[in-house]
Amino acid sequence: MKARGVELDLTRPLNSGVYFVAGSDLARLAARAARDALVARRIDLAGCHDKNQLLQRLATSLPLPATFGHNWDALADCLRDLGWLPGWGHVLLFEHCDELRRSAGADFDILLGILDDAATFGLDHDRPWFAFLALPDDGGHDAPTSP
Repeated sequence: MKARGVELDLTRPLNSGVYFVAGSDLARLAARAARDALVARRIDLAGCHDKNQLLQRLATSLPLPATFGHNWDALADCLRDLGWLPGWGHVLLFEHCDELRRSAGADFDILLGILDDAATFGLDHDRPWFAFLALPDDGGHDAPTSP
C-alpha cells in the first residue's frame, strides 16, 4: 500500500499493485505511463453493474484475446501475462468503478483479487504492472490508496 500524495515510480516493478485513486488522477497517470513507454489502457465501468457486464467491458476495452472465455479464470490468465499487448509494462486505468462496487460488491472484490494476483505476477517477472481504480474518497472500502 502507498500513502496518498506519494509519487509512485511506474517504471519500478517493485511498486506494482492495485491502487484506488480519484477520477481526476487518471489522466495524470496515463500521461506518466506514456512518458515511461508503458502500455496504458482505460476501462470505463460507467453503467457496469455485474460480472457479465464487467467481463464484456474488459474484453472490448483492453481488448482481450479472441480465446478469452468470459469467466474469472480466463480473466486471471489474460491479465497475469499481458504478453499479447505490446510494451514492457502495463497500466490499467479503471474509471467509474463505484457503480460496480455498490451493485455487485462480491464481483468487485473478485476483480480486485484478480488484479492483485496479476500485479504480483508482474512483480515476479520483473515487469511493471499497475491497476488504478477511480473511486470516490468515501473510505467505504479497504484497498490500497492512490500514489
